[in-house]
Amino acid sequence: MECVFGPVPSRRLGRSLGVDPVPPKTCNFSCVYCQLGRTRHLTNERGTLLAEDEIMAELENALENQPSGAIDWITFVGSGETTLHSGLGRLIEQAQSITSLPLAVITNGSLLWRPDVRKELQGADAVLPSLDAGNPELFRTLNRPHPQCTFDRLVDGLVEFRRMFTGQMWLEVMLVAGLNDSQQALEEIAAITRRIGPDEIHIGIPTRPPAETWVRPPGAASIGRAVEILGETAILKPPQSGEFDLGGFEDIVEAVLSIITRHPMRHQELVASLKHWDPERVEGALDALRTSGRATVVERLGSHFWIASPASFPIDDESEARIQEAGIWR
Repeated sequence: MECVFGPVPSRRLGRSLGVDPVPPKTCNFSCVYCQLGRTRHLTNERGTLLAEDEIMAELENALENQPSGAIDWITFVGSGETTLHSGLGRLIEQAQSITSLPLAVITNGSLLWRPDVRKELQGADAVLPSLDAGNPELFRTLNRPHPQCTFDRLVDGLVEFRRMFTGQMWLEVMLVAGLNDSQQALEEIAAITRRIGPDEIHIGIPTRPPAETWVRPPGAASIGRAVEILGETAILKPPQSGEFDLGGFEDIVEAVLSIITRHPMRHQELVASLKHWDPERVEGALDALRTSGRATVVERLGSHFWIASPASFPIDDESEARIQEAGIWR
C-alpha cells in the first residue's frame, strides 16, 4: 500500500489507520523537530497530489482486511501537510460513506484561514492542528514556514475554525528545549490558546529523530511548567508505544517502507514489529534496504532510527561511526 498504512499505535488516537494523501515530504512548513526530516518540497499550493480513487481503493481494502475492533480511528495525516490535498473534503465524505469509525485530521493549521479548507474539515470527528509559538519570530524559527504562511493567518484561522467546528479540536503544542519552553514563551502561547478555546491542548516532546541535530526535548521542570501555564485542558501526551501492524505484506522490505516513510522507527521497535518473520529474513531485508539506498539509519537522542530515503536528515561523521559500532547493519 502506498497511501494507507497501519494500524499504528497513536498516543492520541489509540490504534489508528493512517491515510496519507500527500507525497513525502510535501509541506508548507519545515519544522526543526519534524520526524520526517527537512522539507524537500516547500509549497503552499493545494492540488490533487495523489489520486483520490487510488486512496479510496486502498482504504476500502484495508478496512475489509482488518478484524473487528482492530481500528479505533481513521486518521488523515500527511507525509507533509495534509490540507495541501485539494480533495481532502471529498476523501473525508467518501470515507464516512464506507465506515462508521471516527475520522481525525492531523494538520499544522496553516491553511485554516481559508474558508474552503475550514468547510472541508467540517465532516471530521476530530481535528488536531498545531500551535508551537506565541509570536511571529518564534513561529519562523520553529516552524520555518513558506513565506505565504504568516503567523497572523495561522492564529486567525485557528480562532475561526474553532468558532464554526462542532467536532473535537485538539490543539497540539510541541515543546523544544530552549525555544518555546520558557515562562514567557509559554505565556504567549497560552494567551492565544485562550482566544482559540480548543477542547484539549496536547503537549508533545520530540522523541523521534528531529530534522535538526540540535533539537532536544525539554526537561521535567519545563514540561510541568507548560502543563500549569497552558491550563486545565492541557495534557502531556506520552510517546506512542505498542507494535506496528505490518501484516498484510508478503515482502518484508515493502512492509518496512510502508511504516518508516511516515514513522521513523527505533531499530529494536522495528525488529519487534517484524517478529512474525524469520529473523534471518528480517536481517537480510534490512541489509538490502540499507544497501539499496531505500532506507538509512540516523542516530538521534541516543537511539538509532530507521528512516525512508530520501528523507533529509543531517548526519555527522561521529553519529555515523556510532551507528556502525552499534551493529545496526553489517
